[in-house]
Amino acid sequence: MQDQKLYGKPRDLKAARSMLKKLTRKPQWVYTGIAVVDKDKNKILVSYEKTKVYMDKLTDKEISGYFKRVSPVDKAGSFDIQGKGALFVRRIEGCFYNVVGLPLRKLYLILKRLGIKSLVFMFCLINFSFCFILSGCSTEYNVVTGKEEFYFYSTDKEVQIGKSIAKAVESEYKLVDDPLVQKRVQDIGKRIAAVSDRKEVDYRFKVLDEDEVNAFALPGGFIYVNKGLLEKVSSDDELAGVLGHEVGHIVAKHSVKKLQTSIGMAGLNLLGAVAKADRRTARNTSIAITELMMAYNRQAEFEADKLSVTYLKEAGFDPKAAVSLIDRLLDRRLKGDIHKYYYFRTHPYPSERRAMLNKEIEGSFAFDDYINAPPDSTTQTRW
Repeated sequence: MQDQKLYGKPRDLKAARSMLKKLTRKPQWVYTGIAVVDKDKNKILVSYEKTKVYMDKLTDKEISGYFKRVSPVDKAGSFDIQGKGALFVRRIEGCFYNVVGLPLRKLYLILKRLGIKSLVFMFCLINFSFCFILSGCSTEYNVVTGKEEFYFYSTDKEVQIGKSIAKAVESEYKLVDDPLVQKRVQDIGKRIAAVSDRKEVDYRFKVLDEDEVNAFALPGGFIYVNKGLLEKVSSDDELAGVLGHEVGHIVAKHSVKKLQTSIGMAGLNLLGAVAKADRRTARNTSIAITELMMAYNRQAEFEADKLSVTYLKEAGFDPKAAVSLIDRLLDRRLKGDIHKYYYFRTHPYPSERRAMLNKEIEGSFAFDDYINAPPDSTTQTRW
């Protein structure tokens, strides 16, 4: 709190920058409320802790440099006092752990009043600290869904996990050795990333020497396009449609959500570990790669498609190219040319995606959008 105004977690980088700028100009108060329920004794004890924080005044350049290293959108006040944010925290008055998230001394005193023994408290504290350090669980505002959502990891941990999986991908699959092909994808990808809603992520775009018609995104901004799909696109606009779709998955954190539900917390910890890989790590990495190479659920695919239309427009590409690519791949599918990792495998029907894209682009959709017919046989009657 500062000047009677409450500050929570910022919704985006713009809000984070404004928030941190204000908080560094004068002292702020950090409050944490605590309620402990003793079910056996039918008692409820309520208390709170407050800590005064003084920061160095930061320039725009210093804030930008900090945001390149730390994601501010999952942190209250846009800074982490227990991490790199400690560099510009001049001093505090009160409990340090209150600023981190849980005022341990205050909690200890409450438990002591309830007759909880110190040894039990220390055991709980150790378990809490272990889980806190490993998981970094937090809620974060998702710009796509417009809701606060729960994540096991911060953006920093997400990138660490992505690096681990990307390393495994590139050890199992060969990259296309043509630098011009790689540069084309990277240049287009950077244009899309520049207008995305998650600019704190350093996006990486690479082409795999695989014939399967597929593209996929890993946590933390790692995006891969198979050579097979690249050969099917007829223009830079269509390629931008593919990359915009995958960037959309990163922005909406679909890959993180999928990993959280598919391999669980333990698997994510293994994937994010820097230590030498063992059999369990290798197995979970393999599961993660397979999961992420396949499709997301229908809602996630529609969200990524909607974002791709926005990003194509803002980056100067023709959003209709996303529809033409779907038409071409639909025609290919109807002719029976199906691969192991087909680009639309387990996605919504291409006709549904075409309808949604047309609605986003033109504000209306065609009757034939909902019919799985070859592109050259449609009537394109608008509703």
